[in-house]
Amino acid sequence: MTGLVTAFGSGAMTNSIADITHDARAYLIIGSNTTEQHPVIGIGIRQAVANGAKLVVADPRRIDLTRIATVHLRHRPGTDVALLNGLAHVILREGWHDADFIATRTENFEAWREVIEKYTPERVSEITGVPVDALVEAARIYATNKPAALLYAMGITQHTGGHQNVLACANLAMLTGNIGVPGGGVNPLRGQNNVQGACDMGGLPNVYPGYQRVTDDGARAKFEAAWGVSLPDNVGLTVVEMVNGAETGQVRGMMIVGENPLLSDPDVNHARRCLESLDFLVVQDIFLTETGQLADVVLPAVSFAEKDGTFTNTERRVQRVRKAINPPGEAKPDWETVCALAKRITHHATRITQHATRITQDAPYAGWDYASPAEIMDEIAALTPIYGGLSFERLEERGIQWPCPTPEHPGTPILHVGKFSRGLGHFSPVEHYAPAEEPDDEYPLVLTTGRQLQHFHTGTMSRRVEGLNILLPEGRVEVNTADAERLGILDGDWVHVISRRGKVHVRASVGDVCPPGTVFMPFHFAEAAANVLTNAALDPIAKIPEYKVCAVRVEKAPQAD
Repeated sequence: MTGLVTAFGSGAMTNSIADITHDARAYLIIGSNTTEQHPVIGIGIRQAVANGAKLVVADPRRIDLTRIATVHLRHRPGTDVALLNGLAHVILREGWHDADFIATRTENFEAWREVIEKYTPERVSEITGVPVDALVEAARIYATNKPAALLYAMGITQHTGGHQNVLACANLAMLTGNIGVPGGGVNPLRGQNNVQGACDMGGLPNVYPGYQRVTDDGARAKFEAAWGVSLPDNVGLTVVEMVNGAETGQVRGMMIVGENPLLSDPDVNHARRCLESLDFLVVQDIFLTETGQLADVVLPAVSFAEKDGTFTNTERRVQRVRKAINPPGEAKPDWETVCALAKRITHHATRITQHATRITQDAPYAGWDYASPAEIMDEIAALTPIYGGLSFERLEERGIQWPCPTPEHPGTPILHVGKFSRGLGHFSPVEHYAPAEEPDDEYPLVLTTGRQLQHFHTGTMSRRVEGLNILLPEGRVEVNTADAERLGILDGDWVHVISRRGKVHVRASVGDVCPPGTVFMPFHFAEAAANVLTNAALDPIAKIPEYKVCAVRVEKAPQAD
């Protein structure tokens, strides 16, 4: 696997926000509506383009950035690998690749090249719908204006071929030598606050903190010694696998922290049936979400302004969070709740009590008697090499980007400078294959989903803000004018959007934002929940659902439904 992708898990930006927005001469943005999903970075890109940087945007929709783009590659949903391989083909054909970088810093180039030779501009145009001349111009811009930054988000990852998409992005950056330099890199933009930090801390089923694999005997032994317990060597379940396991009885109890799967999971009706099948459900959140209404127990959490700790942002920067106000009622910081639960479980559960009796003084971090988040950070630093040099004291004045292995280390603004973390960057041959579900006579349109500027994720917080609700009071389905005329739909009409999994009653927004044959819905709105429709088919490697492509039909509906 590409060293770029596996450096510290799949999903870390190789570069910093500042150098991307100030040093890049060109941008390739694919699967990211940056100005709406990451507006601070989006503003920086806008300024860079105003100052002369070139911009290529690959997106089926006419998003805000396409208005200032040099080239808009309007490819069909689910054809990202073909598009990226096609760009690589043109770059190789025209001699725009970085031969020195490839020769000295990469491996498996020739095997990869054999695959790329099949992705001629003509074939790629047929697969993606992108005109040949646009493909060639985009390849020229990205390859010949160095440094060039490649940015992507969930529009790349939320596919059954999402892992392949990420590898294709890494291949393209290595082909052009845009790795390890200011203004370059491959930069996945994280979708929620502290998602990077959650992954860094082992919030994944296959790793301990710092992406140390649970299947690695040495890593497991280190944590066993520190915690005074024996640890399993098997990989756990992903989110969708856990929800599916609830229906089959494989999972009988669940604790959901800061997540609202009854709006965010694919095929929401199925997710509801699964959660209702649990023997016991605990939800820990700052508001009573749709998921919380199903819970047997709701634990009140606190907001960012009501606790101390750290967040790690999208550029790997670990930053202090400081308590500004007292939380209401019985709400507690997450770490206190987790520790209190662990103590009760240890006391009452026989099996865990047996483990607890094995704790010895030789296990320096065993037990749950932390005095503060600062103590927890000290334990993290002792056991997690990429956080090894971090402490609350060091983070007091400014954030630090990992890897930061020692207290003297300044942090790492750019990854892979001079050398990949695995040694040589590995070119990974990847092929285009169709999404799990494609249009047919019964469901002739493709639905893709995403966010809009005014609201965030499942709306748990943003839809409680009066001003934001005034700006965007409802979710709509975007329908192309040609499709709307064929269906007899006018702007503002009520419609039914129907997939094999469910039906949503929603107003139509008619225009040219979506191309013919494609419709778009945001997933912020419980009353028009896009994920009632989406497909839970998983990427076989990353186990991420295919939110971005499913087959639907749209029918005109009465206003009241």
